[in-house]
Amino acid sequence: MPDFSFLLLHVESPAASAKFYNELLGIPIIEQSPTFAMLPLRDGVMLGLWSRATVEPKTAGQPGNSEMAFTVSDAAAVEETHTAWKRGGLAIAQAPTRMDFGTTFVALDPDGHRLRVFAPEAA
Repeated sequence: MPDFSFLLLHVESPAASAKFYNELLGIPIIEQSPTFAMLPLRDGVMLGLWSRATVEPKTAGQPGNSEMAFTVSDAAAVEETHTAWKRGGLAIAQAPTRMDFGTTFVALDPDGHRLRVFAPEAA
């Protein structure tokens, strides 16, 4: 089976998106060109930011049709992250909410990609 190695987002500006994720997640930009940027996530998986105008084959999807999810320890950490991200200027698509899987909120990156933060329901 092939190794999972990239999460690719199609973005308007790879440089602006790389700066956004660098500041939001505190991860370095390890590659950057006019059409692509790359940041390390974890365990060998990279976040690739590819210029929407140069993706081949052309994409038909719209930002916001999928999500990146980030797990935190508990509902208080969801609230803290929500406050920090909102204070940092991120658009919030869903305020902190208790759902069947735990407590969550959804923010949007500059291109409208969903960023879900959640604390799983304790078993």
